[in-house]
Amino acid sequence: MEEGTGTGGPLFQTYGAKGRTVYKIYASFILMCILSILSYRLTHIPDEQDGVRWAWMAMLSSELWFSFYWIITQSARWNPIYHQTFKHRLSQRHGNELPCVDVFVCTADPVAEPPSLVVSTVLSVMAYDYPSEKLSVYLSDDAGSELTFYALWEACKFSKYWLPFCKKFEVEPRSPGACFFKQSFHSSSNNLSTTKEWSKMKDMYEEMINRIEFVVRQGKVPQELKQHQGFSKWSSEMTSRNHDAIIQILIDEKDENSVDLDGNLLPRLVYMAREKRPQHHHNFKAGAMNALLRVSSEISNSPIILNVDCDMYSNNSQSIRDALCFFLDEEKGHDIGFIQYPQYFDNITKNDLYATSFNVINEVELCGLDSWGGTLYIGTGCFHRREALKGRKYSKDYIEDWKRGSLDKRRVESPSVLEDRAKPLASCTYEHNTLWGKEIGLRYGCAVEDILTGLTIHYNGWKSRYFNPQRRGFLGLAPTALEPSLVQFKRWSEGHFQIFLSKYSPLLFGHQKIKLGLCMGYSIYNLWALNSFPTLTYILIPPLFLLKGISLFPKVSTAWFLPFALVFIAKQAYSLIEALYCGDTFMGWWNSQRMWVFRRITSFLLWLPLITYSSSLVNEQEVMEFHSASPMFVIVGTVALLNAFCLVGGVMRMVNMNEGDAGMDALLIQVVLCGMVVAINVPIYEGLFLRKDKGCMPSSVTFASLGAAMLACLLTMV
Repeated sequence: MEEGTGTGGPLFQTYGAKGRTVYKIYASFILMCILSILSYRLTHIPDEQDGVRWAWMAMLSSELWFSFYWIITQSARWNPIYHQTFKHRLSQRHGNELPCVDVFVCTADPVAEPPSLVVSTVLSVMAYDYPSEKLSVYLSDDAGSELTFYALWEACKFSKYWLPFCKKFEVEPRSPGACFFKQSFHSSSNNLSTTKEWSKMKDMYEEMINRIEFVVRQGKVPQELKQHQGFSKWSSEMTSRNHDAIIQILIDEKDENSVDLDGNLLPRLVYMAREKRPQHHHNFKAGAMNALLRVSSEISNSPIILNVDCDMYSNNSQSIRDALCFFLDEEKGHDIGFIQYPQYFDNITKNDLYATSFNVINEVELCGLDSWGGTLYIGTGCFHRREALKGRKYSKDYIEDWKRGSLDKRRVESPSVLEDRAKPLASCTYEHNTLWGKEIGLRYGCAVEDILTGLTIHYNGWKSRYFNPQRRGFLGLAPTALEPSLVQFKRWSEGHFQIFLSKYSPLLFGHQKIKLGLCMGYSIYNLWALNSFPTLTYILIPPLFLLKGISLFPKVSTAWFLPFALVFIAKQAYSLIEALYCGDTFMGWWNSQRMWVFRRITSFLLWLPLITYSSSLVNEQEVMEFHSASPMFVIVGTVALLNAFCLVGGVMRMVNMNEGDAGMDALLIQVVLCGMVVAINVPIYEGLFLRKDKGCMPSSVTFASLGAAMLACLLTMV
């Protein structure tokens, strides 16, 4: 057990996962089996006949890649570590002398990200159990939408009631949307749901949401509702891609109205819409975050920054204090650049149909990377040291100014002065001929700018910690249909592969700056895209040669059959045990096997235009939704049908040719492999032929898949 030390005891302690010896024995066993499989491939290369040799070499290449990739993945499972924080020691040691914290919330589209959803997230972070005078919340609205500003103004008024309510009853979570409608709240009062205060607060929230949604439906804010001077910043000529910078401090400590019903100061609340012009590239979320970095440095300049997505509300009011236990530990906190919380979702069905819960990644893999001195920055639920995020290199003689912001002279200036001073920092030309996006702030030019930024922070000498408390820190929304789920992974795999091919590649260049284990850990995700080709090889070539009655694997009666069988059984058994340990169900594990196959043959393979999608609905029936003619579905449908045709044709061939036991002896592995692919694709067959609802496969996808699969089978038999 590793502990940070200091007067009064550590603020956090670190301990390793149990059962590592057993796992290392298992991994060693798998490695021996893998070496045996490769030995078989290399020593049994067939003569050139009927295309068998090229197929054999393709299988060998795939198995070499899978072996290499499996070794890479061991970095995330070799020695996972976990942390425990001691918030009572933090309070005893620092009392009210805690550092200021800036919270960044980003939104970009009032249609895909409804303002009612955004303000519920904003209210959840405003209600943290933390001194309000040390908390500043910034909303970046990249659409520059008057609708979002109106919703935030409504949230300002509601916060005067909501924050005292949360403190009085110790409500969790402190997102009103989740608290009132998701039946997952906790309170110090057992009968809170039956009290008049509960009903009154719920009615007040519903009235606010109804007003916001009415305005959103109208598409504009009625003149009689424009009771804040900030509405004057909007004009009819403004669009989401062409507007001036807007900085509005809605709540400020110097305003006598910036207090709640109990007379306590409310957290500072700032609305920012950076300037956007069609002729200037805006660099998406990374550009918005960098604008927030600059604007906040003029208004609050807190040493700690939390950033959350607008659909990822705070589920734990103690998250700030937990994070500070790492940063403020006297022995182990000086070199920590960021603290990453896991990304969980509250609209996942029981069996996680689209495998979007990331339970194994959250519970195992990110903990494993932490043991190498760092983890991934995943773009939300992350506490940053401001200086690390701005690009400062770590040095042992650096001393953090934890009082920054609380004593800053800029806090005595009026809001209008601060707004005027910050506005130029949000202009679309401010970054020209500067190091912003290159060496300062979030990095540009990558589809996963958050991952790249976290990697460069590690390259600058900072460490990071991954913290997964018992009560989840943040909850959000996952895609609830197949296509957006695949598109999401397509963007991620594209971005990760960009990193692998760049000068930042951890596997190629990172070993000089970070530990080898962390280089390997990053590469697990950087190399997602390259898994597409060997996976396609393994699910296309064996069934086609099964159709021809040609074996590509050892006979069951030979000793070479054992390593293939043992690797398959051991890996599937371990995967199932790991998934169950992390909270998945058996069907959830099976769904994840299906989705990883789908992702490898579509998301990791295709380079198509991205599709924006956001939904808060939960598919309670756990039936896959297709309903679009996506090229991804054509690939999935073709692979599914090809394996079905080949399985039926191969088995019929063995029966008709009276091959009997001899045929099964030679082709058993191909039959099992083909059968597994068919079993995984049962929802695809239903979508292609059996379902008649709106979520079925379009007829164009069915015909294209049928044609491609039948053509491949016919060409094989020629």
